[in-house]
Amino acid sequence: MLRNPTPFLALMVLALLLPALASAGVEDPRDPDHHFFDPTFGEFPEELEEARTAGKKGILIFFEMADCPFCHRMKNQVLNQPEVQEYFSERFLVFAVDVEGAIEIVTFDGETRTQREWATRDFRVRATPVFQFFDLDGEPIARFTGATRDTREFLQLGEFVAEGHYQDQNFTRFKREQDNR
Repeated sequence: MLRNPTPFLALMVLALLLPALASAGVEDPRDPDHHFFDPTFGEFPEELEEARTAGKKGILIFFEMADCPFCHRMKNQVLNQPEVQEYFSERFLVFAVDVEGAIEIVTFDGETRTQREWATRDFRVRATPVFQFFDLDGEPIARFTGATRDTREFLQLGEFVAEGHYQDQNFTRFKREQDNR
């Protein structure tokens, strides 16, 4: 039995309060599978129509692979952030496609392919992740391969596409101009 329980009780109270104090004012990460990616049956012509009806700027396809450490890092450090989720859900429909997937989808052109065929043959995805943006006609408009440095850079990528900057400059130049402001 403890002779003087005061130090023990103080440590217990401190242990209980520290997590709450550390996260005060910071939003908790949210599962990207439920808060970043939109559900789909893989009928991308229908997704285009939905994007148009909803007033979106386009569609973002996240080409990923199950064992990809960079895909996991994006999901666990960037795509799980409420700020990212809100920004992208306002402007884009977002879908994940497994580059090794055998599930059949209907492409923007109305062709039936497996996810693997669409990723590797049509878009030549060789490394993951790949963020491929499409306009509301299903045409590819911007692509980013690899993980972004952080949440800020990923939001810049969204702004680069949503505001049409991809039409007159590359992402590196856009980012440099943004960083120098």
